[in-house]
Amino acid sequence: MPRTRRLTALATAVATLSVLATACTGQSGSAAADDPDKEVTLNFWHGWSAPSETKAIEENIARFEKAHPNIKVKVTGNMTDDKINQALRAGGGKAPDVVSSFTTDSVGKFCNSGAFADLNPFLKKAGIDKAKVFPKTLLDYTQFNGNQCTLPLLNDAYGLVYNKDAFKAAGITEPPKTWSQFVEVAQKLTKTDGDSYEQLGIMPTYHGYETTPVRLAAQWSPRYFDADGKSNLAKDPAFAGMLTAQKDLVAKLGGYEKLEKFRSTFGDEWSAEHPFHKGQVAMQIDGEWRASMAKEAGVTFEIGTAPLPVPDDQAGDYGKGYLSGTIMGIASGGKKQNASWELVKYMTTDTEAVVAFANAIHNVPSTLAALDSPDLQVTPEFKTFLDIARHPKSNTTPAQADGGTYQLTFQDLAYAVEKGDVADIAAGLAKTGQQIDTDIAKAK
Repeated sequence: MPRTRRLTALATAVATLSVLATACTGQSGSAAADDPDKEVTLNFWHGWSAPSETKAIEENIARFEKAHPNIKVKVTGNMTDDKINQALRAGGGKAPDVVSSFTTDSVGKFCNSGAFADLNPFLKKAGIDKAKVFPKTLLDYTQFNGNQCTLPLLNDAYGLVYNKDAFKAAGITEPPKTWSQFVEVAQKLTKTDGDSYEQLGIMPTYHGYETTPVRLAAQWSPRYFDADGKSNLAKDPAFAGMLTAQKDLVAKLGGYEKLEKFRSTFGDEWSAEHPFHKGQVAMQIDGEWRASMAKEAGVTFEIGTAPLPVPDDQAGDYGKGYLSGTIMGIASGGKKQNASWELVKYMTTDTEAVVAFANAIHNVPSTLAALDSPDLQVTPEFKTFLDIARHPKSNTTPAQADGGTYQLTFQDLAYAVEKGDVADIAAGLAKTGQQIDTDIAKAK
């Protein structure tokens, strides 16, 4: 079962972690002095809640404890960042020693504030070359300014999930590879019903579940900041290109108001009532978990998966996509950091552990060895996302001192552009970039 309840709202996470970042400082990894061979109990907090997810965690922990009989792990699931924040501030024996979070956008705050210990000394002592273990993009979103305060724990890749039966009925023989093809296919798949839709090719608005500005922008290979750390939104044509293309698609599929009215009829993203499951939309921008969820929901059509299309002038880069995932770190104020490292090392770098966890919850593995493991269960639909994860041009949103605040600022602009409230995109990007620079300067 994939990411049930895993997508904490970024705005909530940013507000929560702004408190966490100022509340938690402690010893660095190089100062850890506990004996990892002594009897010890670790408090491990994570956010998974679905039965299959918690079962997968428990199975991994059982394997870890068998290999490390002196270390017992007390697992607490369904932990939000707010609860983690409160526990770390309070400290004491009940606070978590090891944390797994879905909030990759706040890695910059975790690292910059010292809330989590720098794992570089632990990696060096263990003789682990992180560049040979993890894909580069995953290392990018788990560190900040050289501080590797978290490591990747499974990976999410975003692509296109589509209804093969709807494609066949519309005479479409293959998924679109370029943006112009994407627009054409989305229009062919759209069947109107008066003021609504019998079937929509794709829901292109930014509130359409995983159709977020940063995931679309990834197809343009954007550079969010320049060499001096200043916002690059106004200088990099990728941002204006994406915003313009998305707004054009919204217009061609019926306009913002009509689309949003139809979107209000959609069911919950994590239930059988999802519009893709029900045939309300023929294509969906989504993660690797959607195909398996649709099958579990009992869809009657054949499912296909493909990378998201790329701008026409980047056709040679087709296959890339946006990457994100879960992170794992050690509380910097903890007194059991060497023992905690043994758990983090096992769950993030042990190929058997990573593959078993990926198989259990249908997520993309987070190490190079696990991606190529013969034990990884690979369906044709899932292979698409493995290929996206391996693609050299796949990218992510970089860590920053203000966590995900800069993404929210960009997102607000994107919302305004698609609604028609901002007509001058260039001016909007320049103003947004200035706000981002101001926010980051305050966060440092």
